[in-house]
Amino acid sequence: MVSIDEITEEIIKREGGFVNDPDDPGGATKYGVTIGTLRRLGLDINDDGQINTRDVRRLSREQAADIFKKQYFEAPKIGMLPQVLQASVYDMYVNSGANAVKILQRLLGEFGFSTLADGAIGPNTARMAALAYEAAPEFLNDAYGIARRNYYYNLADSRPGLRKFARRRDGGKGGWILRAETFMDKKYHLTSDEHEARVRGWA
Repeated sequence: MVSIDEITEEIIKREGGFVNDPDDPGGATKYGVTIGTLRRLGLDINDDGQINTRDVRRLSREQAADIFKKQYFEAPKIGMLPQVLQASVYDMYVNSGANAVKILQRLLGEFGFSTLADGAIGPNTARMAALAYEAAPEFLNDAYGIARRNYYYNLADSRPGLRKFARRRDGGKGGWILRAETFMDKKYHLTSDEHEARVRGWA
């Protein structure tokens, strides 16, 4: 069993250090924690009375880990889901907020386990996820990973400025796609040719 601390450390490694990409809707980010998150939580890291990019730069790994565990695992109640799903849903919640849960809820509906796609994990979503896992224990997590990957591709389809996160400059898989596939069995990874075909229409 992988602990929440181990999952959190892996997320921090994937997120990397400070970035301030103008195409990233999250704005200034460090270890995956955005300036918006610091402002929402009222975290003035350097105690200067303002919350800005300087605070993002000062954020420590320990502070990031604490934010992730409290705000992106405990608060959305990811621990209510079957353990097999928790790492991937947690990782995506850091990356995409409540969309991580909405994707799961829609997937459960496709499997015949109906639940409202409201982005919140409650007793019904937890129960439907448990039933889906009982029905397809070897596939549910991979199915979620595939749905997650499709979400990223579809998002890049509609927002050209985000395509660099799904496709590298050399045409290979971008960080979003590699991130989704991290949690999937390798037999469900797209080949280079399949990825190229999927993004061929992008400018």
